Amino acid sequence: MKEMLSKIKEAALAEIAQINFDAADAKVVLENLRVKYLGKKGELTSVLRGMGQLSAEERPQIGQIANEVREFIEAKLENAKKVLLQKEMENQLKKEVIDVTMPGKRSFAGKMHPLTQVLDELEDIFIGLGFEIAEGPEVELDYYNFEALNIPKDHPARDTQDTFYISDNIVLRTQTSPMQIRVMETKKPPIRIIAPGRVYRSDTVDATHSPVFHQIEGLVVDKGVTMADLKGTLELFAKKLYGDDAKIRFRPHHFQFTEPSAEVDICCFACGGSGCSLCKGEGWIEILGAGMVHPKVLANCGIDPEEYSGFAFGAGIERIVMRRFGISDLRMFFENDVRFLKQF
Repeated sequence: MKEMLSKIKEAALAEIAQINFDAADAKVVLENLRVKYLGKKGELTSVLRGMGQLSAEERPQIGQIANEVREFIEAKLENAKKVLLQKEMENQLKKEVIDVTMPGKRSFAGKMHPLTQVLDELEDIFIGLGFEIAEGPEVELDYYNFEALNIPKDHPARDTQDTFYISDNIVLRTQTSPMQIRVMETKKPPIRIIAPGRVYRSDTVDATHSPVFHQIEGLVVDKGVTMADLKGTLELFAKKLYGDDAKIRFRPHHFQFTEPSAEVDICCFACGGSGCSLCKGEGWIEILGAGMVHPKVLANCGIDPEEYSGFAFGAGIERIVMRRFGISDLRMFFENDVRFLKQF
């Protein structure tokens, strides 16, 4: 039995020494050798099963030799495993080698979209005036988009705000005004909010129109709010946005949800009011619509129009950005042309 154990030791040593550590199956070969010599059905285990036939004097001697052979084979297999892992690491490093002398690849940092830049600036202006930001759903109920704003189902004012209908009572909002209604329904005056967001109208795409665009609207409701408060707020807004020399004017207009209503123009910042191609010779550029909140709209929201009054205004963000940067075609905002976007 001593000779058998000696032969097993020599055979295991020889096979381990013949392992090609660069071969793809080296790990499998090493595992097969472990099973062959040390496994439950391995050669060493088979020899040890015959120890029952030995005498009491021989068993301790053979047992000691068998343990030495096992420890020897285990040590050689462990060393072989370390060599294999080292080879794998070396091969991986060779594959992943980095030539530090090669020119690096320049990474380009993105920039904020011009619409986002100006929207953030507008929000900062109004937050500085004490306004809060109110955001809501773009898929809106007809009630909030039209009826609560004093535009019943048969009113012709709907024709100018034609939108995308999901059902008879659900639409893609045509303005962010529904947020004004939602806030007035849930919050008691004083109220001072702006409502920025994406809106939808079934407009034909051209240089100045899009079926998808962005608005920012404002609402103030409190006791004693007057048209003078509206004008003062918008004058300050214009100066913050376009500079201290900015001037605005109000023109009478009609909106179903405000009374009185006005279109608000800013003195052309290109020609100073003398007339140019940008302002089409008028000296003024329309920037937004505004007015005093209609008493019926206040009443619809559970606010007593005899006690409270308010003003509202709304502007298209694309138009503001176009005038800010001298952009002539609204479609550029949505084409994702890097040559255009990187200028901002």
